Amino acid sequence: MRRIRVPHTLVLLMGGIVLAAALTHVVPAGEYARRTDEATGRQVVQPGTYHTVPASPAGVMDLLRAVPRGIGEAADVIAVVFLVGAAFAVVDRTGALRAAFAALVRRLGTRAWLAIPLCCLLFAAGGALENMQEEIIALVPALVLLAARVGGNPLTAVAMSLGSAVVGAAFSPVNPFQVGIAQQIVGIPMFSGFAFRLALLAVALAVWMWAVLRQARSVTGAPLQEAEAPADAWSLRFGLVMACVAGGFAVFLVGQATSGWGFDELSAVFLAVGLLAGLAGGLGPGGTASAFVDGFREMAFAALLIGFARGIFVVLNDGHVIDTIVRALATPLDGLPPAVAVAGMVGLQTLVHVPVPSVSGQAVLTLPILAPLSDLLQISRQVTVLAYQTGAGMCDLITPTNGALMAMLSAAGVRYDQWLRFALPFWAALAAFGTVGALLALAVGVV
Repeated sequence: MRRIRVPHTLVLLMGGIVLAAALTHVVPAGEYARRTDEATGRQVVQPGTYHTVPASPAGVMDLLRAVPRGIGEAADVIAVVFLVGAAFAVVDRTGALRAAFAALVRRLGTRAWLAIPLCCLLFAAGGALENMQEEIIALVPALVLLAARVGGNPLTAVAMSLGSAVVGAAFSPVNPFQVGIAQQIVGIPMFSGFAFRLALLAVALAVWMWAVLRQARSVTGAPLQEAEAPADAWSLRFGLVMACVAGGFAVFLVGQATSGWGFDELSAVFLAVGLLAGLAGGLGPGGTASAFVDGFREMAFAALLIGFARGIFVVLNDGHVIDTIVRALATPLDGLPPAVAVAGMVGLQTLVHVPVPSVSGQAVLTLPILAPLSDLLQISRQVTVLAYQTGAGMCDLITPTNGALMAMLSAAGVRYDQWLRFALPFWAALAAFGTVGALLALAVGVV
């Protein structure tokens, strides 16, 4: 039986641009009237005001210009991807992350089994703060050793690290690559709804930690009572590096709360974090610059995906068919409970994430359409973002197009089918929980 091969992501997105251009030739051009919402200051769609406008079909040059224009329109988002990602590449180059892990193991001593929930918390924090995934791959040997010493196996190592990071990212109240980008696109304050998302994260992470501990105990029946710590020693230098990271997040959160800071300020803060961490970590100016370059290289593909995805919207918007598509999506849902639409959004985002494995790229691709749709259906845009986070974010746990997941499984020696047997039930449970959370937000009016 022949295996079904998923086309390269750029091929899929370029195909999306071509399809968008074709739609401008066959879909009637039309628009909704918009008004400024006094409470939020953003433009919202006015239901019942759809009207036709002159057609603007895309030509060959319009199609080709869509990518550079998309990159230009998403420049602030792309800058965040490059500069925040590169800053963490510098932190990783200093060895501070590995040393922090080694210090944790030594501190636990005979209570080494606690390393599993503590590692879950550590990597969930990484996922929640900066969408950590690829950075974990370098830690696989140490994680596999730790998992073995506490009664687990390589699958335990992947689950307590990358699995926890995915859960942390999907339910995060502050992840700039998911909730931050999504909220900016739909026009609501960055990191709004913090308390509600934090409550969802606490429950989801507790479920995942229980799942990982259960899996570890199933290997030998009970965890062992000792662990062999890696050789990396904690030092004042590593403490300064991690203080730079913590300080950067603190500065930005204060600036965002008091001065309305956005993506440009986030990029600027983490440019400073990367520079200070490199110097504090002993890399020197040249070593810090080299680490930045490596980080830029690692982030280039994600940034390119954002530009291509935005290009699809550029073509549809220039052709004045976005609102026609929104109207077509809204019409079948007219009269149905908003809860049905919310659940449908979660399912849609899950399906889209398989061919488009970049959460930030997917936000740029889908939310410009779903945001006005939610206005028409009288669904809070905050709820629309929650549906996006649940569908796209949790899909990273199982989709084979997630390069970080497949690389982790390969490095740890875990087969994909083995991973699915463990992860699939808990993915389904947490996706259902996230959907219920979005519905609860709809019911209580989270904004």
